[in-house]
Amino acid sequence: MYIEQIEKSLYELICETSTNLPKDVRRKIRAAKEQEDAGTRAAMSLDTIARNINMADEKISPICQDTGLPTFKIKTPVGVNQLEIKAAIKRAIVQATKDAKLRPNSVDSLTGDNSGDNLGEGVPVVKFEQWEQDHIEVKLILKGGGCENKNIQYSLPTELEGLGRAGRDLDGIRKCILHSVYQAQGQGCSAGFIGVGIGGDRASGYDLAKEQLFREVDDVNPNAQLAELEDYILDTANKLGIGTMGFGGEATLLGCKVGVMYRIPASFYVSVAYNCWAYRRMAVDIDAKTGEITNWHYNDGEKIAFAEQAEQQDEKKSTSRTVELTAPITEEQIRDLKVGDVVKISGRIYTGRDAIHKHLMENESPVDLDGQIIYHCGPVVAKDEDGNYEIKAAGPTTSAREEPYQGDIMKKFGVRAVIGKGGMGPKTLAALEEHGGVYLNAIGGAAQYYADCIKAVEGVDLLEFGIPEAMWHLRVEDFTAVVTMDSHGNSLHADVDKSSLEKLAQFKEKVYS
Repeated sequence: MYIEQIEKSLYELICETSTNLPKDVRRKIRAAKEQEDAGTRAAMSLDTIARNINMADEKISPICQDTGLPTFKIKTPVGVNQLEIKAAIKRAIVQATKDAKLRPNSVDSLTGDNSGDNLGEGVPVVKFEQWEQDHIEVKLILKGGGCENKNIQYSLPTELEGLGRAGRDLDGIRKCILHSVYQAQGQGCSAGFIGVGIGGDRASGYDLAKEQLFREVDDVNPNAQLAELEDYILDTANKLGIGTMGFGGEATLLGCKVGVMYRIPASFYVSVAYNCWAYRRMAVDIDAKTGEITNWHYNDGEKIAFAEQAEQQDEKKSTSRTVELTAPITEEQIRDLKVGDVVKISGRIYTGRDAIHKHLMENESPVDLDGQIIYHCGPVVAKDEDGNYEIKAAGPTTSAREEPYQGDIMKKFGVRAVIGKGGMGPKTLAALEEHGGVYLNAIGGAAQYYADCIKAVEGVDLLEFGIPEAMWHLRVEDFTAVVTMDSHGNSLHADVDKSSLEKLAQFKEKVYS
């Protein structure tokens, strides 16, 4: 009976973490939303994020479609059977995946096969520690791949773009942390949060950095030097002008937490764990005798909701042109679009991530893609009572991974538009100009907002690649995104990268002696 209740409690923790953003994170997003000027791309992005958080609450569905690699950190009293708890975690993970609270994200690194249930060698990550308390503490973080890929580790001394030499001292640490925010740009779904680990070895440094992400956003570091550093980084990073989704703006970083440990003389690592705005971490206290949850962390009882703002009002404030598109799209329509335009798409779009792009480079397409739109998305998909597919969450994935393929695929198959997040590189930009294509940036993490735009699943191909990697045929209405790379050689991402690097260089001079 005890272990059955433990499993129920763990299932509840998983579902709550996936669907309900903690209150300390909501406060930071609300403050950022109030800070941006109405009508800007940053303000529009934060409005979409706010709507998405509300929708995830109402539907009890994943905030972001990328539910990451579940990572548990557990403290148990002496005598508690940790093997039983680990087995209960696995059963709860399987059930949460069946119930579409988690996307099946566990992939065999050698074969590429998706297990379908979020289990596999090393997955989920479960780390135990004994303590002297008489209850069990379970922490869970769902950290998506987009922000995980922007983690970075520095070995001091090193040379940093824009900042010069970073030595083995507090000022070198300062430079590394600032650089970590710059290099993430919008690819990690800014505005984000960072955990920093100073010292240790490569593995323990990253572990320490991720441990910082479990701290309360508004806590004060007990180490006075680190508390000062955290405040400095938070203030300075928001002067870089990267902004929400890398669109430019005032809010680039919402939180910075730093921890330190001893190291060996030969190694000096600064490890940074970047987390997107969809900062999904929760923790509970569980009665070690009954298995019931006795306390939820990050929950002080305050109701943190976001006021709904009509989209029509947002459009009136916006200085951007709004263009409606329905595929198939002509080259003439594409050439008319410019960076900054807001596009509303209706009709059919096709999802395509890493496996699809690799497949299309080597094979013919299962559908005619001439004039069509590819959406970089790995949705959460369920079946209804009649056996029909239903999209439960469908935000964009990071597009940079497709840079080696995208331009060639667009020219080979006649694709006219790509939707994703974070932008793409010079190879794709050159192909957009040559072929007549456009890159549309959707709002990263806004999985419920975009799922609401999807009215039907009209087919699926290459399902053998797994649900996230299959090619889903989706009928959409008013799917909204921003033109950030056009067919005239313009890239908002390149512009923001350049301007933020120039601003970063202003902080090159020594701050800490």
